[in-house]
Amino acid sequence: MSYVAAVCGKGAEVNQVKEQLLQSNPVLEAFGNAKTVRNDNSSRFGKYMDIEFDFKGDPLGGVISNYLLEKSRVVKQPRGERNFHIFYQILSGASEDFLCKLKLEQDFSRYNYLGLDSAKVNGVDDAANFRTVRNAMQIVGFMDHETQSVFEVVAAVLKLGNIEFKPESRVNGLDESKIKDKNELKEICELTGIDQSVLERAFSFRTVEAKQEKVSTTLNVAQAYYARDALAKNLYSRLFSWLVTRINESIKAQTKVRKKVMGVLDIYGFEIFEDNSFEQFIINYCNEKLQQIFIELTLKEEQEEYIREGIEWTHIEYFNNAIICDLIENNQTGILAMLDEECLRPGTVTDDTFLEKLNQVCATHQHFESRMSKCSRFLNDTSLPHSCFRIQHYAGKVMYQVEGFVDKNNDLLYRDLSQAMWKANHSLIKALFPEGNPAKINLKRPPTAGSQFKASVATLMKNLQTKNPNYIRCIKPNDKKAAHIFNDALVCHQIRYLGLLENVRVRRAGYAFRQAYEPCLERYKMLCKQTWPHWRGPARAGVEVLFNELEIPEEEFSFGRSKIFIRNPRTLFKLEDLRKQRLEDLATLIEKIYRGWKCRTRFLLMKKSQIVIASWYRRYAQQKKYQKIKSSAIIVQSYIRGWKARKLLRELKHQKRCNEAATIIAAYWHGTQARRELRRLKEEARNKHAIAVIWAYWLGYKVLHAHITFFCRVGSSLHGNQVVICTNKPLD
Repeated sequence: MSYVAAVCGKGAEVNQVKEQLLQSNPVLEAFGNAKTVRNDNSSRFGKYMDIEFDFKGDPLGGVISNYLLEKSRVVKQPRGERNFHIFYQILSGASEDFLCKLKLEQDFSRYNYLGLDSAKVNGVDDAANFRTVRNAMQIVGFMDHETQSVFEVVAAVLKLGNIEFKPESRVNGLDESKIKDKNELKEICELTGIDQSVLERAFSFRTVEAKQEKVSTTLNVAQAYYARDALAKNLYSRLFSWLVTRINESIKAQTKVRKKVMGVLDIYGFEIFEDNSFEQFIINYCNEKLQQIFIELTLKEEQEEYIREGIEWTHIEYFNNAIICDLIENNQTGILAMLDEECLRPGTVTDDTFLEKLNQVCATHQHFESRMSKCSRFLNDTSLPHSCFRIQHYAGKVMYQVEGFVDKNNDLLYRDLSQAMWKANHSLIKALFPEGNPAKINLKRPPTAGSQFKASVATLMKNLQTKNPNYIRCIKPNDKKAAHIFNDALVCHQIRYLGLLENVRVRRAGYAFRQAYEPCLERYKMLCKQTWPHWRGPARAGVEVLFNELEIPEEEFSFGRSKIFIRNPRTLFKLEDLRKQRLEDLATLIEKIYRGWKCRTRFLLMKKSQIVIASWYRRYAQQKKYQKIKSSAIIVQSYIRGWKARKLLRELKHQKRCNEAATIIAAYWHGTQARRELRRLKEEARNKHAIAVIWAYWLGYKVLHAHITFFCRVGSSLHGNQVVICTNKPLD
């Protein structure tokens, strides 16, 4: 997926889709992977992912299908293994405030569901992985409240393991279970929003409904622990399925254009542990089906193709595991069918009764072994315990402990617990248990885990058969999970049980290469003058002409009905070398023609450009010349206009000076006349005044003289005195 993301196109929308597809993996690995004795990050679920592409090869989205989460790991892990990663990540990487909200503590030893012998793994940083998971959930599209709800469910599952029960006798003599410490139950109810009394009763009582009747029975301590573990397993597995559905909503293709699909199947490999139970049986059954597909698509189809094409062929024997698949999945006598029959059968049903039935039905099967088998072949096999059976798979013999097969196949969750979960105020938990709704009570028994997985595997196989498969076979070099150690025996064992030896033998005995006539002729037609560049006629005839021209020995190839078969790789390599050399010659020819065309094109372009440049230059020169003439004319015109203007100005100025001079002369003349008239008038006024003064003085004198004369005469006569009167005014 990382490679696909690297080679695809770029762009904001494409990058977002690629990032969501990539970041869905850390989320699913955190919730679905765990440390096992052989792998620190082992997938405990099967995943098939369809990645959808548009016509450009850019990813549009994807759809994920999950198969059989190993939910029994939630409540119990084999020695040296861990629970699912998310439990350790949340305790190691979450902040104190976040853990306080979830009512959790960082100490692993506080939780019964977490094994302490492998809590810490060398080279694994759970705290950093938790931050990666939270960031991935945000990129995929989880809202904050959805992320919070998911971690609350995880915390509730973790705390369910701390609920312990004690026996209590009732009056009627029946055993009843009671919760020892209700503090854990209280915190679980606070996390999930469930009424404490409702959940407590669901752990102590079981209600059985049959038609119109309801019967309530008490649970003893063992049944209470079974109910607690069943609730924890169902809660976690349903949460995981919800996560897959929620991721699909985010990464699904938004457009409805035509698209191509590439499917990626990442599924658990064949498992042989010290203790193998129902989970390993189901996982190995899935691998048997995948091996069957591999055989059909590689070995069987390979040999059948020679027969179809009419090629002489020596048949090579190989092991076909169809007989093992039939042993497991046969509808009448298969192990899964008998397991379902035991689960549905009334009466006392135990793992031992299931084993007895297997011994009866499968006793003579060549790939089934048991101590209790009636077949005398295995009566002396003391290495096989009484409570186990052994199946000879394609990858080797695996011994399964029958203990827990019936319970794990039943996958039973008491209806009281489902109804209690449905009553929760927690929206996510309520959605995980729709069957708890009293209005939708279904009295029909739910399908068993084996039948569900068988149906999903059948769907997967049907899907794979419609695809063109490519296999990536992972070979473990050693069992120590260490570098630079190569165990020859282990590697050879894996090569044998993967069917690689048969594949190589079939390939070496047959023809290394085959191809339809049309694409073969299309690929190598340049090696013959008669077929190059076009062959007019049937493609097979063209291939025959081509091979005869190349003088290839007849034993090196065969003509089938629709394909050409080449035996040795060296013949194909020779064809490829000749094609490579011919392509180089053709490339040289194409390059020569291209260079000539390029030079001619460049010359014509330069010629055209020169004409354009010359026309533009002539236009520019004429424009420049015109502008120069125009500028000169404007200058001449400006000088003439200036001269005329200056001449007119001089005339106007002369006329103005003449007018001003005449005005001044007239003014001076009028002034002179006025001054003369003024002087005349002033002279005349002075004269008149002078005359008047003289006249006045004269008259005054006359009067004075007369007066003096008069008074002198009178005085002389009167007194004999002399009187003189002087005045400056005339006398009347």
